[in-house]
Amino acid sequence: MKMKVNLLKIREHEVVPSIIEIRDGKIFSITPTDEECLTYILPGFIDAHIHIESSMLVPSEFARLAVVHGTVATVSDPHEIANVLGLQGVEFMLKNASQTPFKFTFGASPCVPATPFETSGSTFDVEDIQQLLQNPQIKYLSEVMNFPGVLMGDEDMLSKIAIAKEFNKPIDGHAPALRGEDLTRYIDAGISTDHEAFSYEEGLEKLQKGMKILIREGSAAKNFDALHPLIDKYHKDMMFCSDDRHPNDLYRGHINDLVVRAIALGHDIFDVLEIACLNPIEHYSLDVGTLRVGDSADFIVVEDLQEFHVLETFIDGVCVAKGGKTLLTSQDVNAINKFVARPKEAKDFFMPQCENMEVIQVVDHELMTYEKVLHNEKEDVLKIAVINRYEDTPIKGIAHVKGFTLKEGAIASSVAHDSHNIIVVGCSDEAMAKAANLVINAKGGVSGVSEKESHLLPLNVGGIMSSEDGFSVAQKYEDIDRFVKETLGSKLSAPFMTLSFMALLVIPEIKLSDKGLFDGRSFHFISPCKSEGDLDDATL
Repeated sequence: MKMKVNLLKIREHEVVPSIIEIRDGKIFSITPTDEECLTYILPGFIDAHIHIESSMLVPSEFARLAVVHGTVATVSDPHEIANVLGLQGVEFMLKNASQTPFKFTFGASPCVPATPFETSGSTFDVEDIQQLLQNPQIKYLSEVMNFPGVLMGDEDMLSKIAIAKEFNKPIDGHAPALRGEDLTRYIDAGISTDHEAFSYEEGLEKLQKGMKILIREGSAAKNFDALHPLIDKYHKDMMFCSDDRHPNDLYRGHINDLVVRAIALGHDIFDVLEIACLNPIEHYSLDVGTLRVGDSADFIVVEDLQEFHVLETFIDGVCVAKGGKTLLTSQDVNAINKFVARPKEAKDFFMPQCENMEVIQVVDHELMTYEKVLHNEKEDVLKIAVINRYEDTPIKGIAHVKGFTLKEGAIASSVAHDSHNIIVVGCSDEAMAKAANLVINAKGGVSGVSEKESHLLPLNVGGIMSSEDGFSVAQKYEDIDRFVKETLGSKLSAPFMTLSFMALLVIPEIKLSDKGLFDGRSFHFISPCKSEGDLDDATL
């Protein structure tokens, strides 16, 4: 196959009209031409850090949506399914991913669970990490979320890092708001990347100290606006990522959106494409072509260099998307799961009244939450609960949250990072029980209920993914998301994604696990009621 196109030579900062010949899935020859070329060819886009599970799609269905936007590869941390099903879950991801030509790269997740302060479905010890990193399909050590463990010299955490060093595999970081000497010590332990920087100053310090910074733009956490000014000087040490992207957002766009936004802001087109297409390949030693002779023919053809409208996507010389349509087919999925929780009653969500409440303050587009102590306040203060899905036990994790802006009903989900217990927030105990039971009876899903309506998107794979067609899942998620915003009144841009992070204890300031309210700064449980002697007037 021969193609007459304008070749973007990213490293050379050149556009060269060329005749490109492809044989046996590889770039056979590249010959400059004086003929006019109407389209442009460039290496495919790469998401440098994503949890495929957060798309609520199995890998083969994720690929069907992603290739439409010019994505040919991902660096994927499978710790969501690992927290639910352990090694069996990771094996499921590897097997399903192998059924598609899309170039998935998976890591070994060292923090399963993320902390010992929650109930998870599995635990990865040092031997498990050793076993995973011996697998040639596992290319790196996934995000080291337990940064306090690194700083305190936790033997288990440091042993897992040491194994990655023995195998000479990159080590991903996760260090929100970590600065100064503690950051230096964290990097010195061998951590090479971070995708949690949410301010220019934090990103700059991490870059200056030698980390690779990933600009994250997911369904909930959005750091592009804060970090893009770093591109001009530090593009060689940066990558783009989603981290967590819900199916409706994946349907609309992917890494291509960040490329378009960055170029529109005046950043050099070749610097931006280096971030989007090349840097992940070099850092993670990915088996992805870069449009050189002898490389795998992994590339995209675009109509222009402003909107980057993707005309075709190729992987190993095969066209996998054309004209906005996927050419990848759905694969049979053997669903696996682990779900024990039984239906709840309204009385199970009871908690004593207290005048001074510890409240989780939600901020849209951020994973960080903030501690508020409120005195008898009612406006937008809702009850939130986390239900142990792995055991049939009474509900222990109940607290208050502000920022969901629900006017009626409740929403619930078994997508609750990282242990994926059931998390529910609502305006009444009755509504919370109703929403939670929809999820429990389906053994996984996301739900929203009002007095008159009930909506559920079942997630039958591990309680966090669907085995259905990805485009259908995207539409169903869009429908339930619209219901939560238009009928229930939430003003959050991604209410279910925000809800899913209310149980992620390693993101400060306070979060909720199935065992209770948790302070992510001191790594201790705290009471949902603040005693008079502990009150800080500044928080009232």
